[in-house]
Amino acid sequence: MIKIAPSILSADFSCLRSELEKIEKAGADMVHLDVMDGHFVPPITIGAIVVDALRPHTKLPFDAHLMVSNPDRHIESFAEAGADSITIHAEVAPDLNASLARIRSLGVRVGVSINPETDEKVVLDILDKVDMVLVMTVRPGYGGQKYIEGMESKVRNIREAANRLNLPLDIQVDGGINTETIKKVVSAGANVIVTGSAFFNSKDPAEFVSMLRRAVME
Repeated sequence: MIKIAPSILSADFSCLRSELEKIEKAGADMVHLDVMDGHFVPPITIGAIVVDALRPHTKLPFDAHLMVSNPDRHIESFAEAGADSITIHAEVAPDLNASLARIRSLGVRVGVSINPETDEKVVLDILDKVDMVLVMTVRPGYGGQKYIEGMESKVRNIREAANRLNLPLDIQVDGGINTETIKKVVSAGANVIVTGSAFFNSKDPAEFVSMLRRAVME
């Protein structure tokens, strides 16, 4: 079973509470929170204070993706704000193992992410320390980008490594996912699907979620 995680990066920020309701009514499985600091990626989006404000308004899990240059400064605040999972980038953690252990100690799910240009080998030795690997299928920072062809090979290599270790690893993909590209990444081993502009620009978000689920069964 795949899990659908709409990203509020593409939501209407003037009414995030109602956008959460839209995600719930569409039958999605979690809310993806794109946290950007204006340094690791150019834009600045939301901080822990926004997560804390939104937390009472949905029971869906909050999946915080920290696209920040110094994740260790922010891990605790997002856990306290109500994030159920926290994902940090392998490219910026000076001591990745220590950062992952810190997330684990706070009682939330642990994730690690890699950018399209990053070799997946950097995470293969730490699969037993995380609950999820996020493979970026576009360059981080902006919504509405086109899927970068070939990223499914990273997904496949990570899934094969997890299977060899008998690990129940979630593999998440983020960027350019639609009813066509979802087939590539799911067949390669992804099971958590982030969708942003395609979800929020849909006239019928519930039908769009259903279409994604149907697409992988065809």
